[in-house]
Amino acid sequence: MRYFLQIAFDGQPFCGWQLQANGNTVQAEVDKALSIILRKDIYCLGCGRTDSGVHAKQFFLHFDTENLIEDIPLFIRKFNGVTPREIAAYKLFRVKDNANARFDAISRTYEYKISLQKDPFEIGKSYFIWHQPDLSRMQDAAKLLVGKMDFKAFSRVNDLKHHICDLTEARFEENQNTIIFTISANRFLRNMVRAIVGTLLDIGYGRMEPDTIVSILESKDRRKAGQSVPSDGLYLTKVVYPENIFINHNE
Repeated sequence: MRYFLQIAFDGQPFCGWQLQANGNTVQAEVDKALSIILRKDIYCLGCGRTDSGVHAKQFFLHFDTENLIEDIPLFIRKFNGVTPREIAAYKLFRVKDNANARFDAISRTYEYKISLQKDPFEIGKSYFIWHQPDLSRMQDAAKLLVGKMDFKAFSRVNDLKHHICDLTEARFEENQNTIIFTISANRFLRNMVRAIVGTLLDIGYGRMEPDTIVSILESKDRRKAGQSVPSDGLYLTKVVYPENIFINHNE
C-alpha cells in the first residue's frame, strides 16, 4: 500500500532534502522515523529536491507499507515524536499504488522572503538587504515571466531533456519590512527561483531594465541572468495533485 505524508521543515540544519553521504538530510531523518514506526526499512520519495537551507511549509513524500495504517492520528503523533524538532508531519493520505509524490504533482508554489530590516530572529529564515529596491520595476519584470517558456537561463543544470516550465504566477507583495515573492509553475528547475529573484533584484536596483528579462530568457544562457540569492529565504509553500490519485482524500 502506498501513502502520501504531508510534512513541513526548517531547512537550516540540513543539507537539503535528498540523501547524501556527506551530511544529514531531511529525507534521511524521514526514512529513519518511518522505519522505526513501521518496524522495517522504509525509503521514501519526496515531491522535490530542495537545496541546503531551503525550507518547506508544505512538502509531500510517498512510501510503501504492507499493512494498512488504521490509526492515522496515532501515526502522526509517533512520527512527530521521533523526528527532530525541525521536521513536522501534519497529514497522511492513502493513495493509489502507482501514485508518485514527485511526478504526479501538477503545480508547485514557492515563496521567497526578503527582509528590509536587520532582525536576529530572521537569521536563516529570510534574505536581508540593506537598500529598498524599486518594487514596481520588479513587478513589471515578473509579469514577463508568466507563461510557458524555456527557463534554461535560470537553471544550474544543463543536462535535462528540456527546460520548459509553465509559470502561472510571479508577483511581489510588501508588508512593512518584508517583501514576499510568490511564484507558481508546473515544474521548477534547479536553482531557478533563486536565480530569478537575484535577477529581479538587479532590475529593482536599476542594473537592468524590466524588459531585459525577455532577452535573458531568449538567450538560454545562465551568465546573462543575475546571481542567485541565498537559500535562507526560499520556502516551498504549496504542492497540488490531481484528486484521482487519493483514496482517502476529503479536502
